[in-house]
Amino acid sequence: MKFFVSLIIKGTLASLFVSPLFAIDFVSIGTAGVTGIYFPTGGAICRMVNEHKKEIGIKCSVESTGGSVYNVNMINNNELDLGISQSDTAYQAYNGEGVFQDKPIKSLRSVIAIYPELLAFVVKKDANIKNIADIKGKKINIDVPGSGTRMSSDLVLQAYGIKYDDLSLVNELKSSEGPTILKDNKVDGYFFMVGHPTANIKDAANSVAIDLVAVDRAQIDAIIEAHPYYAAGVISKEFYKGVDHDTLSLGVKAVLVTSENANEEIIYNITKTILDNFEEFKGIHPAYKTITKKSLLEGLSVPQHPGAIRAFQEAGLIEEKK
Repeated sequence: MKFFVSLIIKGTLASLFVSPLFAIDFVSIGTAGVTGIYFPTGGAICRMVNEHKKEIGIKCSVESTGGSVYNVNMINNNELDLGISQSDTAYQAYNGEGVFQDKPIKSLRSVIAIYPELLAFVVKKDANIKNIADIKGKKINIDVPGSGTRMSSDLVLQAYGIKYDDLSLVNELKSSEGPTILKDNKVDGYFFMVGHPTANIKDAANSVAIDLVAVDRAQIDAIIEAHPYYAAGVISKEFYKGVDHDTLSLGVKAVLVTSENANEEIIYNITKTILDNFEEFKGIHPAYKTITKKSLLEGLSVPQHPGAIRAFQEAGLIEEKK
């Protein structure tokens, strides 16, 4: 009996010293469908976290979900720890707008802004459109009512003071039809908000000589001031055949979000892991080619979690308040 008791005591003492070294916190990241960019993004974050689980004590799993709105709701219901959301969805959730009308989720917090889904204005090279202001009298596809592309193209046109009546033709087809209607000369250009590079614009470039037209910085700044869930970004000249310049534009960000109730140390360690392994993170997808550590802070449409703030402060990317 004495021997049995001594084993229990020794086992208890051992657990006091050993268990903290192997204590693991399990976290889940909600993404979207497996064929999109969100799923491999969540997978890459989890892979980096899991590679360092002995140091940071976190094991991460990625889940395929219904996307932005679903992820925000599941975080609010404590069924997900983190999720990826479009910045406009996060903004609407926090402020009780759109599908979250009168149901604000004030506990929602941002971690990092990942990559931009930028508005591309694709034009035929021989259409003589060098600036957005040049589209007066042209045939332009602005996408279907209610789409993200349509909302963004409308804001851009308004920023330039351009009305539908200023165009010779206003097309309202889905952007997926853009390459075909451009090739068939039914339009001179079309708008499309998407993560880049995209097969859509590559198809257009393979069918007809195209160019991308920039949105000027003044108009971008005005739109962002009025709609803070937008962010500026650059579409690389390396993405599409025939485009010999980087193209300034704007769009929404894919943002990693969580709850204000999430453990500060866990969010700090996840954020720090991404910052410490940033070049590996950039290699996830061609859409990440133009992101920087600083751009991870651009387009955060809801307050940032204290754990994430601490990691950015330590990296010298946010100035500590005194």
